[in-house]
Order: sequence, then structure tokens, then C-alpha cells
Amino acid sequence: MSELNEHQHHDIVGRLRDAGLRPTRQRVALADLLFSQGDRHVTAESLYDEALGQGVRVSLATIYNTLNQFTTSGLLREVVVDSGKSYFDTNTGAHQHVFNEDTGDIEDVQLSLDADELASRISVPAGHEITGVDVVVRLRRSS
Repeated sequence: MSELNEHQHHDIVGRLRDAGLRPTRQRVALADLLFSQGDRHVTAESLYDEALGQGVRVSLATIYNTLNQFTTSGLLREVVVDSGKSYFDTNTGAHQHVFNEDTGDIEDVQLSLDADELASRISVPAGHEITGVDVVVRLRRSS
């Protein structure tokens, strides 16, 4: 392992530990794939293909479990674009998304939306609280 790789390895291990996750070999390998390329969106299937291409031996079930653990711990943000399709976003800061239904491409956008203001316009039943506001703008080619 080179000095740079050793440093990156320690950064990833620290990031996992800070999130309350044990840095297993597979988690470290998947975190390296996810976070070494800047902000991006992946599906479980695309990360699985990328992992196999990089020689990481992992099952698709492990990919799903790891993505869900990373999301629950705050390392990733899940973006649900329809009932059968989710993307996982390495950018966990406040932003919105534009999803192209024709191509499957998704990108981050900054809209002048105040999530607190939007949430204040919703009548929340007693005993409930708003846990988040997600905005996904969907595009498709017009007929």
C-alpha cells in the first residue's frame, strides 16, 4: 500500500468509526469506491458492478446491506426516484435533485427552497414529526 493509499485507508476507517460502524474489509473497500471520486450517485447494481470490476469480492446482498447501513449512519443519502429505484448520494448536504426518466441520470441542483418553510405548510398529525423534506424534479422527453 502506498503512503497515499495508507492515508486514504486511515481516513476511511476513521469515517466509518465516526459513523458508529465497524470498519470491516468489505465496508472499507465499498467506502473507498463510494467516497474517493467526489460527490456522486450510485445504485446498488452500479456499485456492485464497479466493485467486481475493481476486484472487490462482494455479493449484491452485501452491497444493499452496506448502502442501507451507510444511509442510516448518515454517510449517504437515499434518493428514491420511484417505488423500485433508489440512488445513494455521497453528498449529504442540503440540496435537491433532477432525475431524467428517459436516461436514468440524476444530478444535484441547488434550488431556492427553504425546507423549513415547506415543512411548516404541512399539517402534521398529533404525535408525528417531519423527519425530512426531499425534492426530486423528474424530467422526460415531451411527446
